[in-house]
Amino acid sequence: MAEEENEDLSLQNQEALQGASKKKLIIIIAAAFLLLASAITAYFLFFSGDEEALTEQSEEQMPVEKANEAVAIAYVAMPRPFVFNVQDGKRDRLVQIKVQLVVRGSAYADLAKKHIPLLEGTLVRVFGAANVDQLRSPAGKTQLRAASLEALNAATTQVEKKALIDAVLFTGFVLQ
Repeated sequence: MAEEENEDLSLQNQEALQGASKKKLIIIIAAAFLLLASAITAYFLFFSGDEEALTEQSEEQMPVEKANEAVAIAYVAMPRPFVFNVQDGKRDRLVQIKVQLVVRGSAYADLAKKHIPLLEGTLVRVFGAANVDQLRSPAGKTQLRAASLEALNAATTQVEKKALIDAVLFTGFVLQ
């Protein structure tokens, strides 16, 4: 009789274990199905759509004058940082400025690299005219960049008969 009860208990335990493993299997299959469905939905949301509308938007955003060909900008780094002293009352302040120039296309970049000594001399002249108050304030730095751009384009216009530089960037600026 004890053996029959043990057999009944072991059969019930096996059935309970089988029922639990079936539930786990169903949960795993349902989770995999939901993951697959969400991946398919994400794929269709990101990679399908109205391509004509996207093309029309990108054409509207391009400038009219450069619609046929896109001209890439290039960065021309000055080979050395500009280091100079500026008087602040009775003290001398040391200034170091690293500069990169923004030009349109590789042809202008090659021309700018050809005239690096002229560009460096022009920037030394402009930076040397700056005062400490101008170098400390953000507005003064903006004025210095604008004056640098104007002077550089005036110098390149004299040599190449065209303005080569689109922007002057200060990539490093230290005032001690």
